[in-house]
Amino acid sequence: MTLTAYNGVSIPSFMYGTAWKKEATTGLVLQAVQAGFTAIDTANQLIHYDEARVGEALRRLAEEGVPRDRLFLQTKFTPVNGQDHRLPYDGTAPVGTQVRQSFESSLAHLHTEYLDSYVLHGPYYRRGLGPEDWDVWAAMEQLYESKRTRMIGVSNVSAEQLALLCERATHKPMVVQNRCYAAFGWDRAVRDLCRAHHILYQGFSLLTANRDVFTEPDVRAMAAKYGATLAQIVFRFAMQVGMLPLTGTTDPQHMKEDLECGRLTLTPEDVQRLETIGM
Repeated sequence: MTLTAYNGVSIPSFMYGTAWKKEATTGLVLQAVQAGFTAIDTANQLIHYDEARVGEALRRLAEEGVPRDRLFLQTKFTPVNGQDHRLPYDGTAPVGTQVRQSFESSLAHLHTEYLDSYVLHGPYYRRGLGPEDWDVWAAMEQLYESKRTRMIGVSNVSAEQLALLCERATHKPMVVQNRCYAAFGWDRAVRDLCRAHHILYQGFSLLTANRDVFTEPDVRAMAAKYGATLAQIVFRFAMQVGMLPLTGTTDPQHMKEDLECGRLTLTPEDVQRLETIGM
């Protein structure tokens, strides 16, 4: 199953996230693709990701007969304030130059000539968008216009910031990737904006940010009713409300189970209960 962005580019409906995998990154990406994942998310940010080890997995997959065009690759430009000393660009260069240098570094890490999705890891400020954000976005728009990335997007963004970007950008984001808390209506305000602008919403930390949800009797009852795991209930709920979920599981069995959530169909009543369960 795939979802289609407003620019006509399709993306698999479930994505494997590679944050915090460190030395295990290569092996876990190989396992995820073997389990059935065809979309991989990473970032050029050594504090939390190892993009080069993702690329090593992709190189091995190509040798095993899984070509580049069978996979959807998404990575991110991370500003200086989200990096440590191991910068993938010249930290003293203009921001637009940093974006281009980081992008070229990502292509080299991932052994590819293009990206499917290139994402700003997060705006520079908590509120509003500053000059740096607009410079980054202009550089990303140029990469998109040159067809070196098929989509551009933004992560860790507020509804206010997303509205500004949609209003003023030449090309509004095709994807948004946010941490998703049940306590805040699963990021309802941002999801509503995405729906209005036909932007694909990617939800991460659906499990780790919502541990309390798993103790809810209603959720446990749903798992029993559908013969599903608690994770499958949450991931299927996410899909049914229009999200593209990410999972970062390191367990091969959980990888397969997570992908199998697509066989479920939650009732409208159960979806509505989950929408408000943590609030």
